[in-house]
Amino acid sequence: MSLGEHLVELRNRLMISAITVLLLSIGGWFLFPWVFEAVKAPIEAAGEDSDLQALINFQGVGQGLNVKLQMAAYIGLILSSPMIIAQIWLFVMPGLHKNERKYAIGFFGTAIPLFFLGCLAGYWAVNQLVPVLMSFTPTEGSTSQIIPYDQYLALLIKTMLAFGVAFVIPVVMVLLNFMGLVSGKAMLKAWRWIIFLSFAFTAVMVPTPEPVTLIAMSAAIASLFFGAIVIALLHDRRVGRRSGDADLADDEASSIDDEVEKVEGPSRLDDTDEDRR
Repeated sequence: MSLGEHLVELRNRLMISAITVLLLSIGGWFLFPWVFEAVKAPIEAAGEDSDLQALINFQGVGQGLNVKLQMAAYIGLILSSPMIIAQIWLFVMPGLHKNERKYAIGFFGTAIPLFFLGCLAGYWAVNQLVPVLMSFTPTEGSTSQIIPYDQYLALLIKTMLAFGVAFVIPVVMVLLNFMGLVSGKAMLKAWRWIIFLSFAFTAVMVPTPEPVTLIAMSAAIASLFFGAIVIALLHDRRVGRRSGDADLADDEASSIDDEVEKVEGPSRLDDTDEDRR
């Protein structure tokens, strides 16, 4: 395909993705009441636990419409992610080799469920984060905490995306290993940093006072990284075994050629002597 044909193909894929996002965003408009109840649930729970009057505030006359449009767009983008991934795959697939297609299918097939699982973990983390942050608000007297909904929505989306990306990073590590860019032993050498960063990430994103939640969440994130390291080590071992078998076959073939040359060498010399005679 020429450059112009590639650009036309890219335009078609982008148009299909954009139309899918638009249609599902319209559906997200009607799903807004249910999603709104799920989003504000952590604030209501935090207010009940601390006897604090927590209120969600929509600043400005058109803020309610703006927030509803943002939420519909987020819903449409999340629901259309499989179609977007499929369009990316259909655009890239013709330029890949057979083994590269196999790796890409495994990457997308594993990364998408882990990303959604990470987003759910992020939502759970917000449920743990909001009560801790609101606990610092003084409750003496008639105190109420007014929370701008757009700021709270941005916090929720960023947290969910952060956990989604954290759950996908181990899959990227496996993909880099299968491409021959990083070895499993190199990953294993950084096991101390993996544990430290897992606890640091969980402590920042889920500042819960109880140690059980911190340890359990950190262990879940670290286990994904160590699972990726185990897969990388097994892959390196299999590749090394294949390369060793190939080297052994080459050595056997070269030794056979040497034996043939030893046997044929004198006969050729004798033939030359007879021709001279």
